[in-house]
Amino acid sequence: MPVGSEVIWTIVSFFITLLVFSYLLGDNPFFRFVSALFIGVTAGYFAVVIVYQVLIARLVVPVMQGSTMSLVPLLLSGLLLTKLSPRLTRLGGPSMALLVGVGAAVAVGGAVLGTLFGQVSGAIAFIDITNASPGSPFMRIAEGVFFLGGTLATLAYFNFSAREKRKHIPGRSNLSAVFAAIGQIFIAITMGAVFAGVLTAAITALIERLDFLINTITGLLG
Repeated sequence: MPVGSEVIWTIVSFFITLLVFSYLLGDNPFFRFVSALFIGVTAGYFAVVIVYQVLIARLVVPVMQGSTMSLVPLLLSGLLLTKLSPRLTRLGGPSMALLVGVGAAVAVGGAVLGTLFGQVSGAIAFIDITNASPGSPFMRIAEGVFFLGGTLATLAYFNFSAREKRKHIPGRSNLSAVFAAIGQIFIAITMGAVFAGVLTAAITALIERLDFLINTITGLLG
C-alpha cells in the first residue's frame, strides 16, 4: 500500500515533537539535534530569501537591464567584505557608517512616528470631547485623564535626574517620587499583562502539540 507524502510528514512531525518534549527529561542529544535542525532550516530559509529576493531581484536583474545605480550597492557590499582583512579594514568604513546611520535613522523614526506620536494621538483621542465614539463624555474624559496620567507617571519613573541641594543627598522631589511610584505600578501591570500573554501563547502551543500527538497516535492505531 503506497504511503502518501502527507502521512510521511505527519510521522516526521510526530517524532520531532517527541524529541522536543524530551527536554522535559533534561538536556540530551536528541533535543540538541532538533535545536540544530531548526537553526539550520531557519538559516537556510533566510539564505534562500536573501539570494532570490535581494541579490537577484535587486542587484543582478537591474544590472542586466542596464541600471548603473545598482552598481553602487554592489561596490559598497564589496567594500564591506574588506572588513575581513586587518590591512584593508579601513576601506569598509563607509559601508559600515552607512549601515549604522540608516539603522539608527529607521529605529529613531519608528520610535518617534510609531510609538511617541501614536501615544500622543491616543491620549488626545481619549480626552477629545468632540469625538463621536460611544459612551458618555464624562467617562471618555475620565478614561483620557487616567490614560494620560498613567503615561506621565510611567515617564516620570524613568526620570533619574535630581537637583543638588546643600547638605542633602540628591534625590527626587516629593511630587516626582509620587508620580514615579504610580508609574511603577503601571509598569508592573503592563509587564504582568505581557507575561500573561506570552504564557497564554505558550500554553496554547503546548495544547496544540499535545492534541497533534494524540490525534496522530489515534490515527495510526485506528
